[in-house]
Amino acid sequence: MADSLAKRQARYYQVLEPIRERDRFTSKEIVSACRELSAVFVDRVLKQMTDDGWLVSSFDGSTTNYSWAQSRSEFASEIWLKKRFGSTVLAAPEQERPRERLLRLGAEALKTSELLAILIRVGRPGESAVAAGEKLAGAFADDLAKLKNHSQAELRKISPVVSVGVYCQIMAAIELGRRVAEAIEQRPDSNLRLDNVPAAVDYCRRKFRRLALDAVREEFHIVTLNTKLIPIATHLITVGTLDASLVHPREIFTKAIRDSAAAIILVHNHPSGDPTPSREDLAVTRRLRQAAEIIGIRIVDHIVVASSNCVSITEWEGN
Repeated sequence: MADSLAKRQARYYQVLEPIRERDRFTSKEIVSACRELSAVFVDRVLKQMTDDGWLVSSFDGSTTNYSWAQSRSEFASEIWLKKRFGSTVLAAPEQERPRERLLRLGAEALKTSELLAILIRVGRPGESAVAAGEKLAGAFADDLAKLKNHSQAELRKISPVVSVGVYCQIMAAIELGRRVAEAIEQRPDSNLRLDNVPAAVDYCRRKFRRLALDAVREEFHIVTLNTKLIPIATHLITVGTLDASLVHPREIFTKAIRDSAAAIILVHNHPSGDPTPSREDLAVTRRLRQAAEIIGIRIVDHIVVASSNCVSITEWEGN
């Protein structure tokens, strides 16, 4: 480990030494002076020093020119490295860094703090990406889902590393993860039969998890089923307070007929978190059952989803 750390530090010193010897220079000159290192790595060090206010840069159309923003005699390589990277990323063995661990073991093997560190990518003087990831993971250890509800300013109070760019990366990753999970749940399952109340409730709990946890208004959906009561598709019918004027049989059964459905499950949410069916819920269910009998498409159940639980109106009426 000591040898590995020494090698990593030596790479930085190889770039820093020719920089400290010059008042003005180009990126090409420093790359040429560091023949054993890649141009990408050299450019990264130059950018880091520029970001930290030690260098200023300008582009003349062919190369990037650099000069010292502060007196180069005041620059100490060891102190700068310690301030920028602390003792976390730079001191960690390469195989234990978050990105290397992800490539070697898979994302599921990483701690939340490590996943956040990968999204953060670059720290700032006095706090590395890993340290910032640990701060954020610790702040939301009790309920990670709350992370998505915080603004950039609020997260920045937890770690100054959370710039606007870092915040956008974290929020984009959260939303992408949600969409991937939703897409996985929506894959058709040829063996999934919703022919009883527990099966229908469990399916709706999983399928409409976002509706139960995140929706701020009531939404009415249907699940279309084939003759074996296997799901075909889901459809959003309306958004707004559930009442008979909004949930028209025409909208529901048009979609069911297009899917060649033999049956459907009605689904709507209660943003209050209480799944107890209201009088209007029961009235809408009765009205749609009457229409279903005429059309010849069976209503298997009407499920109310909420953050606290899911309730089958069929089972509720039977109690």
